[in-house]
Amino acid sequence: MSAPVLRIGDVRKRFGTVTALDGVSLDVHEGEAVVVVGPSGSGKSTLVRCAHQLEPIDGGAMYLDGELLGHRRSPAGLRPLTERRIAAQRRRMSMVFQQFNLFPQFTVLRNVTDAAVRVHGRDRSTVEREARELLERIGLAGREDHYPRQLSGGQQQRVAIARAVLVRPRIMLFDEPTSALDPELVDEVLAVLRSLAAAGTTMVVVTHEMAFAREVADRCVFMEAGRIVEEGPPGEFFARPRTDRLRAFLSRHLSEKEGVS
Repeated sequence: MSAPVLRIGDVRKRFGTVTALDGVSLDVHEGEAVVVVGPSGSGKSTLVRCAHQLEPIDGGAMYLDGELLGHRRSPAGLRPLTERRIAAQRRRMSMVFQQFNLFPQFTVLRNVTDAAVRVHGRDRSTVEREARELLERIGLAGREDHYPRQLSGGQQQRVAIARAVLVRPRIMLFDEPTSALDPELVDEVLAVLRSLAAAGTTMVVVTHEMAFAREVADRCVFMEAGRIVEEGPPGEFFARPRTDRLRAFLSRHLSEKEGVS
């Protein structure tokens, strides 16, 4: 197997006296959709926030395409990178948050294209053409000149995803992308994630949507108390959980129709 796009090795993170990540190791390979599930407070969101360098880690190491993230090696040991270098590394990833984080003063088209043009330096006319094509694919054709306040929550989240896609990241990170949505709007966002996975997008998705995880994931990861307890392909993960902790979690979160054996 080729080297992973993202490698997380023995990463530890604390918030005061609380251990959020307790020696987490995870490899994500090219074209792989990894879905992370677990109870509230298990460290799922902290994991992707650390991967995107929104939170500094307290131990371990992370690599993007073999490049050490957040630090450089020197004869005296590891030294933190400058904020400018960290920002450059972060530009090779995209993250979609629970909240949409759109600019209210920008139109949909400007929200989608601004980072690709202004931060990544791509040609505006090319980016706008790609943005219009992408918006059509995700069901937002004709909304280019609308403002976020004129959109539903599901539409706003699709705009946020389109923005993240358009910068052509090496990997996409999703932190509970449907948790802020009304139930009737969840499916339209999950449909976009399904299409990204089908297209071979390398991504890590933190979610509580078990049916989505079962359908879309190449690999499912279960976290609890800051650790990865179990991982595997969805067929085994849902049908034959190896640990009592995963079995109990699934029994609470799956309906009888989706129950485990």
